Amino acid sequence: MSSWLGGIGSGLGQSLGQVGGSLSSFTGQISNFTKDMLLEGVEEVGDAATELQVSNSKLAEVEASFTSQKSEYDRLRKIHAELEEKLEAAEIQIKRQSAEYRTLLQQKDVEISHLKARQSGLHEEVQNLQQSAQSASLGPAMLPITTSSSTTTSSSAFLSRPSGSHQGFHGDEMDLSDVIWSQQEINRLSTEVVRLEGEVAHWRRMSQASTAGGSGNGDQSDIVKLQRTIKELREEMSREVDEHQHELTALQDAQRQKMADITRRHRQDLAEYEERIEELEEQIHSGGGQASTSPSDASKLSELQKTISSLQEAADQREKQLAELSASLEEAQRKEASLQLEKDEVQEENTGLLQNYTRLQASVTELQTRVQEQEGKSLQKAQLDHEIQVLRQNLAAAETQIEELKSQAEAEPKEEVEHADILELNTIIGTLREEKEVLEQETLALQERLKLAEEQKVSNNEDESGESESLEDLRTELERREKALRNTEEERDTLMSELEELDQQNQEATQHMISVKEQLSGQLKEAEAELIRVTAELNTTKDQKSELERELETQKDKTSHSAFTLNDLHMGKQELERTVKELKDKLKQAQEQSRDARREVTELRKTLQEREEQVSDAKVDLDQAGERGTEGAEEKLAGTERELKDLRRELDEMRSSQEKVMSEDYELKMENRRLKESEQALGKAEEQTKQMKESQSALNRVVREKDTRIEALKLEKNQLEGELGQTEKTLAEQAKQYQQTIEELTRARSMDASALQMEHERAIKLNQEKDMEIAQLKRDIEQLASDHRDTNEMLSITVAGQKQLTDLLQEKDIFMDTLKQNASDLQMEMENNISVLTKEVDALKQAVEEKDRQLGVMKEENSHLKEEIDRLRDQQSRPQPLTEPRTLDIITELETEITQLKSSKNGMEEEVQTSRRTVEELQASLLLSQQTLQAQQTELEQAHARHQQTTLNYDRLIHARDEEISCLQQSVNQLSEGRIRADSPSVQGEVILQEEKTQTLNQENDNEKHDFSKVEIERLVRGIKEKETEISQLNEKNLSLTKQLDQLAVSRDEVGKLSQMILQKDLEIQSLHARIAMSGGGGHSQDVLFLQQQLQAYAVEREQVLAVLNEKTRENSQLRSDYHRLMDIMSGKEAALLKLQQENQRLSTMSDPSGSQEMFKETIQNLSRIIREKDIEIDALTQKCQTLVTVLQTSGGECGAGSGGVSSNQFEELLQERDTLKQQVKKMEEWKQQVITTVKNMQHESAQLQEELIKLQGQVSADSDCSSKLSVDYAGLIQSYEQKERRLGSLSQELAQVQQTITQLSTTKDVLLGKLDSVAQTPEVVAAQSSAPPLTADAPIHQTSPTASSEKLQEQIIQLRNQLAEKENIIRTLQENNHRLSNSASATESEQRGQAEEARLVRERLEALQRSVREKDLLIKTKGDQLIHVSESLRNRENDNEVLKQAVTNLKERALILELDMKKLKEENELVTLRSREKESEFRALQETNMQVSLLLREKEFELSAVSEKAATVERMLKDKEQGKSGELNQLLNELKSMQEKAVAFQQERDQVMMALKQKQMETTAVQSELQHMRDKEQRLTLELERLRNHLLEIEDSYTREALSAEDRETELRRRVALLDEKLATSSSAVENASQQASMQVESLQEQLSGVVKQRDDALIHLRTSQEQVNQYAVSLSNLQMVLEQFQQEEKAMYSAELDRHKKEKDEWKRKAEWLEDKASALQINLDEANAALESASRLTDQLDLKEEQLEELKKQVDVRQEMLEEAQKKLMNLLNSTEGKIDKVLMRNLFLGYFHTPKTKRADVLRLMGSVLGLSREDVDKMLEEDARGGVTGWMSNWLGGRGAQSVPNTPQRPTSGQGLNSSFSEMFVKFLEIESTPSLPAAKLPVHEIKALSAPPSRRTSAASSTASGAAGLGKRPGDSNPFLAPRSAAVPLLAGSGSGGSGGHLLMKPISDALPSFTPVPVSAEASGGAVLKDLLKQ
Repeated sequence: MSSWLGGIGSGLGQSLGQVGGSLSSFTGQISNFTKDMLLEGVEEVGDAATELQVSNSKLAEVEASFTSQKSEYDRLRKIHAELEEKLEAAEIQIKRQSAEYRTLLQQKDVEISHLKARQSGLHEEVQNLQQSAQSASLGPAMLPITTSSSTTTSSSAFLSRPSGSHQGFHGDEMDLSDVIWSQQEINRLSTEVVRLEGEVAHWRRMSQASTAGGSGNGDQSDIVKLQRTIKELREEMSREVDEHQHELTALQDAQRQKMADITRRHRQDLAEYEERIEELEEQIHSGGGQASTSPSDASKLSELQKTISSLQEAADQREKQLAELSASLEEAQRKEASLQLEKDEVQEENTGLLQNYTRLQASVTELQTRVQEQEGKSLQKAQLDHEIQVLRQNLAAAETQIEELKSQAEAEPKEEVEHADILELNTIIGTLREEKEVLEQETLALQERLKLAEEQKVSNNEDESGESESLEDLRTELERREKALRNTEEERDTLMSELEELDQQNQEATQHMISVKEQLSGQLKEAEAELIRVTAELNTTKDQKSELERELETQKDKTSHSAFTLNDLHMGKQELERTVKELKDKLKQAQEQSRDARREVTELRKTLQEREEQVSDAKVDLDQAGERGTEGAEEKLAGTERELKDLRRELDEMRSSQEKVMSEDYELKMENRRLKESEQALGKAEEQTKQMKESQSALNRVVREKDTRIEALKLEKNQLEGELGQTEKTLAEQAKQYQQTIEELTRARSMDASALQMEHERAIKLNQEKDMEIAQLKRDIEQLASDHRDTNEMLSITVAGQKQLTDLLQEKDIFMDTLKQNASDLQMEMENNISVLTKEVDALKQAVEEKDRQLGVMKEENSHLKEEIDRLRDQQSRPQPLTEPRTLDIITELETEITQLKSSKNGMEEEVQTSRRTVEELQASLLLSQQTLQAQQTELEQAHARHQQTTLNYDRLIHARDEEISCLQQSVNQLSEGRIRADSPSVQGEVILQEEKTQTLNQENDNEKHDFSKVEIERLVRGIKEKETEISQLNEKNLSLTKQLDQLAVSRDEVGKLSQMILQKDLEIQSLHARIAMSGGGGHSQDVLFLQQQLQAYAVEREQVLAVLNEKTRENSQLRSDYHRLMDIMSGKEAALLKLQQENQRLSTMSDPSGSQEMFKETIQNLSRIIREKDIEIDALTQKCQTLVTVLQTSGGECGAGSGGVSSNQFEELLQERDTLKQQVKKMEEWKQQVITTVKNMQHESAQLQEELIKLQGQVSADSDCSSKLSVDYAGLIQSYEQKERRLGSLSQELAQVQQTITQLSTTKDVLLGKLDSVAQTPEVVAAQSSAPPLTADAPIHQTSPTASSEKLQEQIIQLRNQLAEKENIIRTLQENNHRLSNSASATESEQRGQAEEARLVRERLEALQRSVREKDLLIKTKGDQLIHVSESLRNRENDNEVLKQAVTNLKERALILELDMKKLKEENELVTLRSREKESEFRALQETNMQVSLLLREKEFELSAVSEKAATVERMLKDKEQGKSGELNQLLNELKSMQEKAVAFQQERDQVMMALKQKQMETTAVQSELQHMRDKEQRLTLELERLRNHLLEIEDSYTREALSAEDRETELRRRVALLDEKLATSSSAVENASQQASMQVESLQEQLSGVVKQRDDALIHLRTSQEQVNQYAVSLSNLQMVLEQFQQEEKAMYSAELDRHKKEKDEWKRKAEWLEDKASALQINLDEANAALESASRLTDQLDLKEEQLEELKKQVDVRQEMLEEAQKKLMNLLNSTEGKIDKVLMRNLFLGYFHTPKTKRADVLRLMGSVLGLSREDVDKMLEEDARGGVTGWMSNWLGGRGAQSVPNTPQRPTSGQGLNSSFSEMFVKFLEIESTPSLPAAKLPVHEIKALSAPPSRRTSAASSTASGAAGLGKRPGDSNPFLAPRSAAVPLLAGSGSGGSGGHLLMKPISDALPSFTPVPVSAEASGGAVLKDLLKQ
């Protein structure tokens, strides 16, 4: 049984462990999900489109996680259902087994009772013989009392045993703790059974020894007689049992009667005290006006005030303690509430984050629309700034929303907490704690008493060593009675504590009323505090007195009540000591008052001591008389009883003296106050002396009564002793008869015992066999059921997963189609926009430059933010270091290490899968990048072609424009000279403008094409990224599907194998049955041989087990080596992953910087996932290691002497291996931390490198721009310098010519016409000379032109030079014209000056034209430089693509090879698993067959031994009968009994061995299955590790190459940067300003981010703590609810269970409180309204403490009200004397008005009512009404009123209960109401606890009018008991009338009625504003 239960416990533990693990994994998934969701809100992406992509991908991830969590939830649900079923089965089996144990225990108890009956009979005979001898010598027939006690003790002891055994089976609903307890109970019962068997053997020996001498003849007739006598004895024993039960019931009834008497007396005392309180109040009121007449009264009052102040201080201290307790309880409740709030907050934060995410998505869509609209319009700087501000505002709004949600989540639950529930709980828990403390003190006192009693018992036992057997029975009886006594005492103590609590409540109530009403309540407080103290002491003393009197009465039965009296003695002593101390303190305080009383007390004590001595002498005499008739044991008992009686007497006398003193003191006080009214101080003193004398006489009377009672008790004792003697005589006669029957029974039993024993053994064997078979079958069934469930679960999970996957695939297809459509639409829109964008290129250039600057700044900020996010994620994903188990044993350490190894293997497997996914994703991304590159190349080629076409078009346009210029020049030449002057500059300006326009158009076209190609590339890159994410998701889903399919296949194979195993087991069972039949047919020799074979088989099995253990050690070493290998591979893999991440970052920075961050995030998530999986594997390996260690221990403990050394050696080896593993694990942990740190460092370095690359790129681009500009400027300067030199030469020549002409003109004016021809020839020569230098300049340009970078630039330069030549020709022609004009104007000097000025203007224009031409050249050069940069970047991209293509092809080949290897390894693994399972099934079948054969063999051996013994005994019996020897027969019987004992011992040993073997079998099978699983996993992991190692090495090689190339590129870039740093010095100032602004923005953003991160960290910390607590609560809940609530409350958390428990306790205590209230109401029926008000005030103390603000205002009102009350009291006292016989005017006026408002038919009723109020008889009123019919009264009325109409009466609302009042008038209702009210009313209802208003109710109004209205509403709507006395008006709180029920009750004067003689309505104090209607309402409220 123990092993079976242990198996169930282990199974439940494993299942619970699975549930706990699954719960932990589920909580881990939830925590990961929340982390991801929190991180999503922080991420920011540069572009809106990339933001959309990120959001879509994250939505997909969320959906996937949701589906996985849903499947996990379903799986946990199924596991839960399975555990429920297992629990039900276990409960059924436990119930069945408990029933079997009960039956067995009952059988054993019956046997023990028979044997004890025999022993007691023998013992009684011996005692009777001794007593007969003693009685003959002594004379009086005083038999000992212990005989009856021994019989009763024996029977009662045998009765008490089964009850103790059955305590465990009180209920069938059990939980896990009950299961454990039942296991302990079973162990205890097994030890009890062994003890009982030993007792049975002892009593058998005793009976045999007693019957050995008197064995005579053994005929059949004697046996029949003995059987009859046995039956009779059994019947008599049952009768005795019934009698003892009746005695027990009688004792219980006596206890109940005691309690009823106590309660009745308590009620009587309370009634007396109430009457005294009323009298005292009357005396106080009557003596309030008189001054204190005597100095003694003043001294008494001062002392009373002192005592009252001390009591108030004690009460304040208690209130403080209560407040502290309530505060602690509130803190505990706040903690619970805070946990719930934190959970709710976390959930609300999750929802809030999801909402923020949706809002951000909406804002992203809005931004996209805005971007499109702004692209259509002019993209200006202000709009971009506005968008950035909007984004920041959205961020700020999201943050504020999160904070608001947090604040709301924190604020809302706080408002929901109701103060009333908390206060109720505080009060209840405070009372519970007080009661608990009281109970603990009482239990400590009882334990001390028990220790004292046990010491006394020990001393008695040492004295009574000779009579040990009889004293043992007495001790058992004493213990039983002590238990009963303790129970009764506990009940009594609880009642006493409850009564004391009621008294304390009364005290608190009085104190509270005193604080509210100062002077009046001060006097009351003094009186009431003294009265309450006196009443409490009187109650305690009276209860003790009554209990001790009853105990004296119960002293008659010494044996039954000895322990009871001992405990009461100790209790009485302690209580006496307490009361004596209290009395001493009080007497010290009141020495001046009670000197006379003390003298009387001392005299009384002297007399009482004399009486005590007399009583003790009498008792000594009685004890001596009783001791003569008893033995040594009774002498000891009598000594203890003497001590008891002495102590009791002392108690009684002390208590009586106390009572007398207290009563005398009280009577003195009462009489003093009465004498105050009538006589002076001297008369009072005389009466006091008289009363003291009377009290002395009363004390003497009491002493006499005590003496008479003692004498009566002595007489009763003598009578009882005589009755005991008679009963002992009758018992002696019966004992003789019993002895005869016992002798006969022993003879018969000696014959039948052997046969019965054999049959009993056979039955036990059959039982055990059946139990074994049933247990085996149940195990098989459970295994099959669990396998079937697992297969069903796997099938359902796979089907659900397939459906989800198909749905997801369909959704993805739809999404892809929509994306394609969107892409086509976008392309169309882009083509439409190209035509529009060409016109707005100039504006776009500026906007693009500004955007680029802002993007650079934003990218830097994003990189900083992402670095911080990555750091935070690393911190989060960093696993907590595993704490080394210090306190655990060696076994647990081994288990943890093995689980760590296993988890690391699983982590390696998952890493392999992740690496595969990354490889596939890289392949897809490479293919997509190739496609995008091809598309980009084609687009670039198209752009080149378009550029060529545009250049050709522009060339044509330039030619056409040149032709037009030539035409215009010709026309200019033909025009007149004046026209030429005016028109020539404008034409030239137009030409120049046209040329500028053409050139700007060329540049714009180039820029447009370049920008267009960039946008298309970015879009393609985005599309590639989206496709990559979709492909990765699909790959993951495919992998999960394949895994599930593999698991399905494995599960099907397992089902088939299980069915085969079942068939094999059936065959083996059949073969075993056949063998058993054969062995049954065979003889003893076959059994011996079979046993030898079995021993050999066991030795072989032991060797096999040792071999298996050796294999396990080897496998552990292999696992360690594999673990090392895996870790090495992991290190390589992680290094490769780091390199991959760096390369991915480089690629992403080249294509798009936002993609690299996503790759980083994915890698970090993968690493964190791997670490988690490793931890899970470590846990699993620890569990398996635990099982291995248990197997080792069991095998080491159960092996023989030979195998002990082997197991110890193996254990030492395991310890050494554990140490080595520990060291390796530490190393691995250090290495893991190093890897994590390196990964983080690499991530930080990569982020820094990215930032540096971005900065370098920006610097390079800026430097290239600056260098190109500088080069262009330099070239322009050189050209301008050359041109200026040329112009200077030409100008010098022209000046020389002009001078020559001037000299010629001055010298010769006559020869002007002749010299004109010469002047015309000279300019032609000048033109020829000036045209020569450009031609010479053209030659070197043509020579250097072939060396230019591009042909287009050469062509453009040639064209520009041609244009320059043509322009120079034009200039020359113009110069010629000028010369002509100057020659023509040479006649006049003024004309010459004008010509010079015109020449200057022309020169200036020419210079302007030359400048514009230089600017155009500079633009052309910048465009050429840009083209060169673009071509270089394209070449680099092409080289990178080629490298990636090669890497992709290599990876594809490797992946194919790896897949083939995987397939082969899977097939091999499946074959190995099949073989291992077959071997396991064979091994199990062999073990089961061995077990069954061994059981059968042992049973056959026992049967053979029994048969042989029977045969031997039969032969001996026959021989003895032939020879007639009876002595030999006895010897044979003795031998038989010894053999039977040996057989029982053998059976026990066999059972133990069988249990051990079963445990071994179970453990070996579990270990084998685990070993097989481990081997399979090892093989798989080794193969995958080798494959991954090769794969990773190859990847490392490829990435090292790429890293080297990247390093070379970095060196080149750095070299360039070093060159460009020198040029950057000029532009550093602007960059510094921009960087300062950017740094300011970054700092502000970082501050915001740090704030958000802090919030996120706080939230995460809260989340973790709450999750840990929730996990703990969930585990504890699942354990509790599995049995207690039958899994009906799955979703409730731990705090709900605790709240339910608190509520249950609260309900129980409420019930107790209600019961106590009923008691209190029964006790306090006669208390008047004052007590009810006090009780309500005591209940409202807690509520009033909370409303301190209201109290301050109420105190002010109370001060005013107190004055009003004093005045009202005086007025009322006057009214009492003056208003007798008077009638209220208001009442008569209302009656009078009511008469006229009633209909005429009903006016007679009103007149009758008025007559009854005025005191007229009914007959007089009827006569008056008859006269009224003749016109008497009404006529007088109408004359008197003057014929006025009925006045309106204020409406009062109808009562809802009045059914017929709807049709009647108001006057009728008013008449009915007056009739009802005129009848005597019931007493006012008290305020129960549960009907007081909660604190959440609104506070009462301050003003009296508001209070009156509120109370009116309350009075109409509620019962009278519901109204609050502090909220009600005067009329409600202090009713001025009293019903008939409250006539005799007393109370405070303000609470008492005015008088009974007055009519039912009295004048009410009404304010001046109130009208008659208000008075009516007030009356109605009463």
